[in-house]
Amino acid sequence: MSFVLAVELDGDGAHPSAWRHSRRSPGAVLGGAALRTSVHDAERAGFDLATFADTPVPPAGGPDAAGRIEAGTRAAFVATSTSRIGLAPTLHVTTTEPFHLATQLASLDHATRGRAGWVLGAANDVASAATVGGVPLDPAGLHREITDVLDTARALWDSWQDDAVIRDVATGRYLDPDRVHHVDVTAARFTVKGPLITPRPPQGQLVVLAPEELDVAGRTDVVLVGGADPADVADRAERARGAGAARVLAEVQVVLDTDRSGAERLAELDDHTPWPDDGRLRHVGPAAGLVALLRRLAPLVDGVRLHPAVLADDLPVLAGRVLPELADLRAATGDTLRGTFGLTRPENRFAVRGGQS
Repeated sequence: MSFVLAVELDGDGAHPSAWRHSRRSPGAVLGGAALRTSVHDAERAGFDLATFADTPVPPAGGPDAAGRIEAGTRAAFVATSTSRIGLAPTLHVTTTEPFHLATQLASLDHATRGRAGWVLGAANDVASAATVGGVPLDPAGLHREITDVLDTARALWDSWQDDAVIRDVATGRYLDPDRVHHVDVTAARFTVKGPLITPRPPQGQLVVLAPEELDVAGRTDVVLVGGADPADVADRAERARGAGAARVLAEVQVVLDTDRSGAERLAELDDHTPWPDDGRLRHVGPAAGLVALLRRLAPLVDGVRLHPAVLADDLPVLAGRVLPELADLRAATGDTLRGTFGLTRPENRFAVRGGQS
């Protein structure tokens, strides 16, 4: 398997003050053209996966807070204008109805012809819960909600067998009802009845990525790990694999040298709003230093997800001076996102059972 390179493309960049250096006119709203440009630039650079962060409410109440279209819609917007890069929005299990979540992600996989993923979110603060008229869950309740929604989504993606759509013109039948199955779920906070309203996703099951702190390594495909240094990343990756993770990506924030040093750029950004330490690796400095760091990580994890501080400044440096230096670690991107991660396409659970619902 190739060393997977993912990049977070939310907003103007990962730093809360990134919008101040976005090249947009003052007061201009981040729109579809800017989003499309970022994703296309990432695809041309050779990134395997673009992710789109999201929160149910703006991340803060100060001048840096920015509302944006939800991540699933952003991913769908660029789906048909890309051809190779994977697209994985963050959708929150705590604020999204499970049936709609599964349908939205299956539709994205169809739109991308098998390049969709899902970054599992679980916002659980007072403001986020209030968006759906709820209150934060206790730790046990939150973990149960995460596993209930994830298991239900996976069951719904299997509710159509691969050969359910028959398009029989002679009989006027679009599908074989014996190959479409009911998924009846009664969970702690929701119920689901019936099959999905879209055929099985091209990948069978979308690639699910989850932060390590959600503690669902055995149910997901990729675990995202932080760490204070490469040794800490290695320890966390080993724990994730021990808990059942098939693949592990390290989270790395980057502030690269441009016409100014990364340290100068970060100091200026932090003068407006400090970038909180959220436990991820952070590289501040020249592109060559980041290349060296990624080479140190390559034997320890299956890839990285980079979080550029300011997309307008850092993404061109990544494209021109970082990714080309990692060519020997890379292989051709798979036809699907599962293929890129070296994951096989899973059998449909109902086909394995002989079609029994």
